[in-house]
Amino acid sequence: MTIVKKVYPPFGDTCFSTDIIPQGIRFLGLIAVCIFVLATGTVRADGSDIQLPELIEELYQNNQELLGMEERARALRAEAPFAGSLSDPRVGAALLNLPTDSFDFDQEAMTQKQLFVAQKFPWFGTLDLSQQVAELKALEFETRLQGEWLKKAKELARAWYELGLVEQSLELNKKLKTVITQILRMTEIRYATGKGIQQDILAGQVEMSELIDEEVNLRSKEQVIRGRIGSLLNRESFFSDKGPELVPEIDYPLDLEEYKKIASQHNPQIIAKKIGVDRARLEVELAAKNYMPDFDLRLSYGQREPNPVTGDDRADFFSAGLTMTVPLWQRTRQDAKKAGAEKRLKAAEKSLTGISLTLPHKIESLLAEIEGAKENFALYRDVLFVQASHLAGSSLAAYSVGKVEFATMLGARVRLLRIELKTQKYKYQIHSKLADLAEVIGTSPATLEGI
Repeated sequence: MTIVKKVYPPFGDTCFSTDIIPQGIRFLGLIAVCIFVLATGTVRADGSDIQLPELIEELYQNNQELLGMEERARALRAEAPFAGSLSDPRVGAALLNLPTDSFDFDQEAMTQKQLFVAQKFPWFGTLDLSQQVAELKALEFETRLQGEWLKKAKELARAWYELGLVEQSLELNKKLKTVITQILRMTEIRYATGKGIQQDILAGQVEMSELIDEEVNLRSKEQVIRGRIGSLLNRESFFSDKGPELVPEIDYPLDLEEYKKIASQHNPQIIAKKIGVDRARLEVELAAKNYMPDFDLRLSYGQREPNPVTGDDRADFFSAGLTMTVPLWQRTRQDAKKAGAEKRLKAAEKSLTGISLTLPHKIESLLAEIEGAKENFALYRDVLFVQASHLAGSSLAAYSVGKVEFATMLGARVRLLRIELKTQKYKYQIHSKLADLAEVIGTSPATLEGI
């Protein structure tokens, strides 16, 4: 397997890839997974231009958990060359054959003042394999980091749409209270003129109280969602921006087989597990190298003093030695190491197979939910809302002339607005599920739209 250097956008300098990584896996492409600017960009109701892509960019820039993981990825990549380098040479000094009766350096001919240097050399190819394993470990973590980025972006997108739906619900609540207020005024007039009954006024007041209770719950839910968004963005101040008021309808086809193909090539989990399999395979090769000896080369220079009797110089000594390891404890060392590496390889392969089999089912489930939500949205928009509008109008007209009861008219008016909210709810649900789908297949909604 070859290790190829390439530029990886989120980290700036070089990192490593393997020949099993699809060329399309680039983080700038993956960043767009949850950027719904191309499919679901929104404009605030107050006219400002804050959109979800801006929030996702803020997420990438400010989320400390992701930034911490990025620094760890940088550390793993920076440490990779260490695994492929020789250990530091050892330099030392020694005294040899010094007589203990006099401790004179010139008394014995074999007395030496020695300097030496030693270097360990592992078996051929061990260092290259070690560095490749470290590089793949760094790349595997970087790929998992991409998955975490996509997950955070999905969580932000879902919270963003939840906020929009809650704001829509609050707007509906306001409309309902306005409608109830108007109906109560009309009912009080009818009661004052003897055409209505007090129970109608009480029923309207009960409905108003329920709407007030609903508003309190919605306000509380809104604060929770805003807190979640602020937490994802790591903002110091409270998140006060408005959510999406309107989101576009999704009318393009959803191709199951194409999404499965994209997911198999771009899903960060699959890619990380493929890298994990390659790394485990190299670790098996590295474990096999442990059966071969390591070498320790030592070179030394020994200086001797002149002969004390004749004054003649004595020749200095040069020495060299080579030490090698012997796999004497092979069963508990080399055999155990290789067996563990082989089991890790099998585990990595099974994990890759498992996610490869699971992912298509996740895509099928998400598409089924999206299609179901689209059908429900079309039903509410084209049928139920129209019918509820007719019913509300006719009930109000009939009540004004005393042909239907107050509860019937009130229920029809409330039902109309709640059907309007349910219609919007399905639309927001579609976009939330698209965020899930984008994370699973590892590509952008813009790509989804073009398939």
